[in-house]
Amino acid sequence: MNAMLNVVERNVHEVQVDDARLMFHVPSSSLFAADRMTAAIIDALRASSCTADELFARLAHTSAQGGRSELNETLEELMALEVVSDGSPLTPEIGIKRVERVALNTVVLNVNTGCNLSCTYCYKEDLDTPSAGRRMDLETAKASVEMLIEQSPDEPRYTVVFFGGEPLSNRKLIENMVEYCELRFDALGKGVDFVMTTNATLLTEEIVDWLDAHRFGLSVSMDGPRSVHDLNRRTVGGTGTYDVVRRKVEMLLRRYRSRPVGARVTLTSGVTDIAGIWDHLFNELGFAEVGFAPVTSGALDTFNLQPEELKRVFDNMKALGRRYLAAALENRNIGFSNLHQLITDIHEGHKKSLPCGAGLKMLAVDHQGELNLCHRFTGSTLPTFGNVHTGVDTEQLTGFLSQRLEREGTGCETCRIRNLCSGGCYHESYARYGDPQHPTYHYCELMRDWVDFGIEIYSRIMAGNPAFIEQHITPRKAH
Repeated sequence: MNAMLNVVERNVHEVQVDDARLMFHVPSSSLFAADRMTAAIIDALRASSCTADELFARLAHTSAQGGRSELNETLEELMALEVVSDGSPLTPEIGIKRVERVALNTVVLNVNTGCNLSCTYCYKEDLDTPSAGRRMDLETAKASVEMLIEQSPDEPRYTVVFFGGEPLSNRKLIENMVEYCELRFDALGKGVDFVMTTNATLLTEEIVDWLDAHRFGLSVSMDGPRSVHDLNRRTVGGTGTYDVVRRKVEMLLRRYRSRPVGARVTLTSGVTDIAGIWDHLFNELGFAEVGFAPVTSGALDTFNLQPEELKRVFDNMKALGRRYLAAALENRNIGFSNLHQLITDIHEGHKKSLPCGAGLKMLAVDHQGELNLCHRFTGSTLPTFGNVHTGVDTEQLTGFLSQRLEREGTGCETCRIRNLCSGGCYHESYARYGDPQHPTYHYCELMRDWVDFGIEIYSRIMAGNPAFIEQHITPRKAH
């Protein structure tokens, strides 16, 4: 074996956790601990390229116990993983260069552009006041579901998401559609799940019990204690909404039993107290999970987190992550959904060629029946991808998705988290750069550090209490 051997640095990333050298295999998003021989081979080849015979000579002392056979076996494994290369062409990470078909299983119904709140940071470009709200009609909503079935008839289970504005401001449509979907999918022998994000202000005991009976997956938009929540989440008249939202949430969490209820927090400039917000929503109010969404690319720059604030947000997320670890080692889940999702991705070895399911698994329908890439794009200038009454423009949609597969010439081409991030959120890119295909470069370093942190936390949980993974991570697939 005279070929020169090299470490393929783009395919492996090392994270040191105490005395353990963890190797994150980038192409497969898998994680393994480097044993003595693996570490020796990688270190030797990082020092300088050499042939296999020269490598054996260098590592004669290290391989004395196992001999040449151990070195050859380990080297073959590393070459099969393409962590080490002899100069042969590497396997393309993305086997396909074009998306030929989509497999939709989720439709988002934008049931009303009207909202009874006027949150200062809202990204919705089609948002209206309650009186001017454009409501989706029942015909369009039913056509959306029929489009989903026609487009992907072989899916075993589907999801219907109700979105707004405030979706409960079109409550009658939601009730009619739940009845329609349960009958329609049951007749097909298929399952259906319902999901809704709400500001909670219109909830009543009757509505909560009805949502519970139909097992809605609920997420409540709430930004924290009064001093934080009322900064931006106000009525159309400018009044803070914390008191009414808290009262409704407490009622909701007392009565709701079918599924865990999560809180979605929007972080704007000046709001970086992750632990304080989490403590209020998780410990005081009792949400099952709390997730944080930083604003960096809103239309009004005054609400965008500045670079130093965004760095503080990630530092504070890591501080809360340490508390998550301490609880996990005691077999407790403290509901920090950002870290929970990252650990899930690492544990299950998620590898993404595209950032999310938008366009591939999910489309959003506006009040006119136009098919949008996701709910964030309704009312935007991004061209739509057909209409529920005329069908999906598959050629345009697959062309758009295929464009995102192309990483050559971008920072994503060799990035170590390229298969976890895949360039970042389409809408974030659209809002910041005017191009939904543009990678979200302003997040890159912070995201790489966040993934390294997740690898550390995951490895410590696996070493200290692997039962936590089986009890709290693996069951997420069922929800």
